[in-house]
Amino acid sequence: MTALRRSPVLLALVIAALFMVLPFAVVVVNAVKSPAEYAQNGPLSLPEGLYLDGIKDFWERVDFGRKLANSVLISGSVALLAVVLSVLNAYAIGIGRVRGRTWVLAFFVLANMLPQEALVYPIYYLSKEAGLYDTRLSVIIVFTVIQAAFGTYLLSAVLGRFPREIIEAARIDGANKWQVLWRIVVPVSRPTLGVLLVFFFVWTWNEFLLPLVMLVSNDNQTVSVALGVLQGQRLMDATMTNAAALLGVLPALVFFLVFQRTLTRGIAVGAVK
Repeated sequence: MTALRRSPVLLALVIAALFMVLPFAVVVVNAVKSPAEYAQNGPLSLPEGLYLDGIKDFWERVDFGRKLANSVLISGSVALLAVVLSVLNAYAIGIGRVRGRTWVLAFFVLANMLPQEALVYPIYYLSKEAGLYDTRLSVIIVFTVIQAAFGTYLLSAVLGRFPREIIEAARIDGANKWQVLWRIVVPVSRPTLGVLLVFFFVWTWNEFLLPLVMLVSNDNQTVSVALGVLQGQRLMDATMTNAAALLGVLPALVFFLVFQRTLTRGIAVGAVK
């Protein structure tokens, strides 16, 4: 307590952490609470026992296993493909120094600023014409392009300051452009790529609007779409709603915790640079 009083910054961080953890803790507590107990004691009371029927009922009602597999497939594919596409684009812009580099970067910034509402109709129409509507591949392609726009902008700034001496030394040793990219640039930039991989996965996991429009069949829907559609039908009680929220956020949280060291290392390396 003395250390917290002496350090306002540390105290602020502790308070911010409590505000971030508290809503999740309330969701967890109410997810394992029976509807009768919730109605009698309220949402802030501790459960008297573990009531898992709400989680079980929600899992079976929405076929959560299939929705989870779809979200993992889409988010993982987008994260990997967007990182690869970002590296290729940024290598050409940041190190290759293509003509009109400033205008190209401005285009990627503009792509990041466009609201998804403005993209719904064109993407819907194009997917219909291409025969990709209501397929997971269509969502993977769309989000790969969207996430890669941000990744290209970020990596272009990073690779633009890449030491030219290292690249010139590799070329003197006989390395071609692809060898310079995969054997020198990518290993050195691995912490930044790890950060992008984590962000792309979590961002894609939480997307709702475009998957809602593009994935209309139950077999192709993601976790976020299943949660939104089912809650909109008002078919769940309070405990099942909390169970749904817990199941929806838990996989992304686990992924974030698994790659927390990669994220921390990437941010620390960026700060040192």
